[in-house]
Amino acid sequence: MSGVIRILVVDDEPQIHRFLRPVLSANGYLAERADTGRAALSFMHNNDVAVVLLDLGLPDLDGLQVLNRLRVYSQVPVIVISARDRQEEKVAALDAGADDYLEKPFGVGELLARIRVALRHRPAAADTNVSDCISFPGLVIDSARRLAYVDGKQLVLTRKEWELLQLFSSHAGRVLTHRQILKAVWGLTDVNHIQYLRVYIRLLRQKLGDSGALISTHTGVGYRMADCLPPNQPQVAPSGNHQSA
Repeated sequence: MSGVIRILVVDDEPQIHRFLRPVLSANGYLAERADTGRAALSFMHNNDVAVVLLDLGLPDLDGLQVLNRLRVYSQVPVIVISARDRQEEKVAALDAGADDYLEKPFGVGELLARIRVALRHRPAAADTNVSDCISFPGLVIDSARRLAYVDGKQLVLTRKEWELLQLFSSHAGRVLTHRQILKAVWGLTDVNHIQYLRVYIRLLRQKLGDSGALISTHTGVGYRMADCLPPNQPQVAPSGNHQSA
């Protein structure tokens, strides 16, 4: 079934499958069904899956257990879809490796948008023809040269500001928790350093100007950078000699 985009729906509620199967099919996806965590893990061991829609309240394994086991051998995008709306649940799922979190009930349009983002950022074989530049509305990031441009003007960033911006851009469209950001940029995992992180986010947004709105705050959870522009809509960054501070 070459070319088929297979989406695995992991949920023990039959009505969810009855609802999602025609929605996904109408949008060109093949919906596969798993009613338990073990069935989901078995299916993914033996089949190529593009995106996983994972409920947390499964009858055999908790969704977080499924996610932890899956991340041992796969980086397939996982969107958690759950009725659990506590911030602690969201943070735990994202820290465990979920790419996104959607609360039930959810709108079809929002779900399809999250799936499109996940598909754009799923792991792929290395391609030497892929550009090192990532483009957003008004912003271009050149990872190879460690440069960033807003409306064609090169930014002067400190090392930490650059590392933050690069982290966000490489995970565009995904919510990153405070813990994930602190660990990646500073090596810190203590949530007591959140205020420290907020200071740097504020400074980075100021330097980005209007493009600072690309980084949105998810209160009590973390931050999300807007999705990047498709590869066929590049913004050409001017050449420059200045390096980030």
